[in-house]
Amino acid sequence: MPYDYDSFSRLAGPLDPVPHGDYRVRLQPLTRHRPVRSLLITIVAFTLEATFFGWLITATDFSGGIGPATALMVAAIALVELIRLINVITLCLATMRARDPVPVPPDTGLRVAFLTTIVPGKEPIDMVERTLRAAGRIDGGLDVWLLDEGDDAQVRTMCTAAGARHFSRKGVARWNQEKGAFKARTKHGNYNAWVDAHGDDYDVFVSVDPDHVPLPSFGERLLGYFRDPDVAFVVGPQIYGNYDNLVTRWAESQQYLFHSLLQRAGNTMGAPMLVGTNNAVRIAALRSIGGLQDSITEDMATSLALHATRNPVTGQRWRSVYTPDVLAVGEGPSSWTDYFSQQHRWSRGTDEVCVAGFRRRIPKLGVRRTLHYALLMAYYPMTAVSWLLGTATAVAHIVLGVRGVQVPQQVWFMLYVDAALFQVGLYLWNRRHNVSPHEEAGSSGLTGMLLSTLCAPIYVASLRQTLLRRTAGFVVTPKGDSTSPDRLGTFRTHLSWAAFFAGLLVFAVLTGRTHGLMWMWPALNLLLCLAPPVLWATAARPARKAATIPAQRAGEPVRTYA
Repeated sequence: MPYDYDSFSRLAGPLDPVPHGDYRVRLQPLTRHRPVRSLLITIVAFTLEATFFGWLITATDFSGGIGPATALMVAAIALVELIRLINVITLCLATMRARDPVPVPPDTGLRVAFLTTIVPGKEPIDMVERTLRAAGRIDGGLDVWLLDEGDDAQVRTMCTAAGARHFSRKGVARWNQEKGAFKARTKHGNYNAWVDAHGDDYDVFVSVDPDHVPLPSFGERLLGYFRDPDVAFVVGPQIYGNYDNLVTRWAESQQYLFHSLLQRAGNTMGAPMLVGTNNAVRIAALRSIGGLQDSITEDMATSLALHATRNPVTGQRWRSVYTPDVLAVGEGPSSWTDYFSQQHRWSRGTDEVCVAGFRRRIPKLGVRRTLHYALLMAYYPMTAVSWLLGTATAVAHIVLGVRGVQVPQQVWFMLYVDAALFQVGLYLWNRRHNVSPHEEAGSSGLTGMLLSTLCAPIYVASLRQTLLRRTAGFVVTPKGDSTSPDRLGTFRTHLSWAAFFAGLLVFAVLTGRTHGLMWMWPALNLLLCLAPPVLWATAARPARKAATIPAQRAGEPVRTYA
């Protein structure tokens, strides 16, 4: 079915007139028509969650003393609820801070290159050709470059036919190192090599992943913000065009909170996160930190480095801008294998930044940006820790017979449900800010919430590997016809956990420890672990087809910048 990409490419509103004098990016609130209602819902959601947490900690009578095992179980329960409170705080702060930038026309003197990449043999050439030809139709005209990791003859021929320039670092030892800015077989190494070779010829590069098709207004809606001398990069939302299967639909819904709310909240502090799928980057800012950072999530690591650095020209901290405008449409993971691989890479990279790189950035980030990034990055490790703590308390209760927090179950249930309902209510309230042109207006987004929960075993595996310092390499996400097939082995992590929880429930029945609500945790997690393989086994197999190239303003002439 056709989607209204045109309207969604202008969510930030019409272009302001060309600014004069000392320009700074201007922001506008999302809730300008209903700010009081948003504030009240936010306050109630936070109050109920904080009240439940405080009551849970203080309601248990410990006057008779408790043993070490019980003390550890109580601490685990308290930590799980503290994590839930942090998630609510994150959502509440984002609700109140969310802002959109006011777009302005780009500077006509800005020298701009369009970049995308290819790994021959792993990414279809025809897919990349669609991207290059669409880049040639971007309003204003840009120098289009393809960064070819293989220096492939067929790719060179395709570039000539598509009107694109070809670059390859293959065979240049300085651009193919074991680690660092020019690390071989990595996206950041490929980009940094191009910047080293051709960066002096341009002020800004705009880029997309090779499966993302840019709309004609791609440059117009991204480049105007660089009139502000302290803007290091501008980023837009990630949208999946192959919206024809369950995994892709749910994966896009899962990203709603990040792209529709959290990134907009980052605008308030000038600190939205860089997302590699579609963006515009000031080359001078990138060079001030030594290029894209060496990480399997190079975009997050680069964001931290830039936001912890000052513009040497103005002395101010580098800022970034997030626009809700949908300006490129790509391909999302369409198999469980590729989706789990994507989530593992994202969570592993975030965990590594949390463990190794974040603490040393804090003094230079400042208080507000530190808090923003801490809450943003906490999602993956906190989800993993919550899963492990919940499992540990269930084992302590069922296997060891340990009793934890002793509170009236009726009161606990009432407060827990009230807090959970208002947390979900706040989530649904913010759905009106959804930037996806694919999800119907008024849709709940609950499938995205469910998918996040189903990924907990993946996040646990990522955290374990990070803490054990296991080596993680950069993996190209399969695209187009190279999509990885699903097999039973795809779900080995989930099935292993399912076997564990099934055994725990059998032990609970055999020992008679099924009273109370503690047995519900392994029962619920058993169902969650079995859900992905069951969905795979019962789902229809749609015919594979490429993402549709989005149309925009058909029939209008190509415009130049004013």
